[in-house]
Amino acid sequence: MVKKREETEEKILDVDASMQGTIAFKDPVNLRINGSFEGKLDTRGNLTIGENAKVKAGIHGDRIVIAGKVTGDVQAVLSLSIVAPAVVRGNITTPRLVVGEGAVIEGQITMFGGRQSGEGLDVEMTLKDVAQYLEVEAKVVEEWAHQKKIPSRSENGDWIFSRAAIDRWIQEENARA
Repeated sequence: MVKKREETEEKILDVDASMQGTIAFKDPVNLRINGSFEGKLDTRGNLTIGENAKVKAGIHGDRIVIAGKVTGDVQAVLSLSIVAPAVVRGNITTPRLVVGEGAVIEGQITMFGGRQSGEGLDVEMTLKDVAQYLEVEAKVVEEWAHQKKIPSRSENGDWIFSRAAIDRWIQEENARA
């Protein structure tokens, strides 16, 4: 069963069932998974994997908290917390990681650099990351960068993007539309 509650500006989605497929959100949402899920999770906002959850999926999200069993790679853009009795089998990529006593991780951990901005942690993204984030071809993002249509900078022949600047750019583009 999927329950959706609207609170003051906060969107919460509780998944307490067995599901398969892809769950993707373009807008921030608070997603809690308490049942079984198999497939792909691509979320914005907060994702919580409850302690009774069993997830077999590649997970990508902003802020992720895992208390259940996860098999698959986990990429957190802002932060990842793994709390007991969590068991994570897969590679982890995040700028901030908290692992509670009793939690288990089987895989490699990569912590990438970010820097603090007024809006929290500002993550640097690659051309591929931005293409995935915007759901467009990498060559389109590269063309926009060359034409200075999207905030970016070139370092050693590679395009580097700021997540905070991309988010502001998206808001400005949406305001113009």
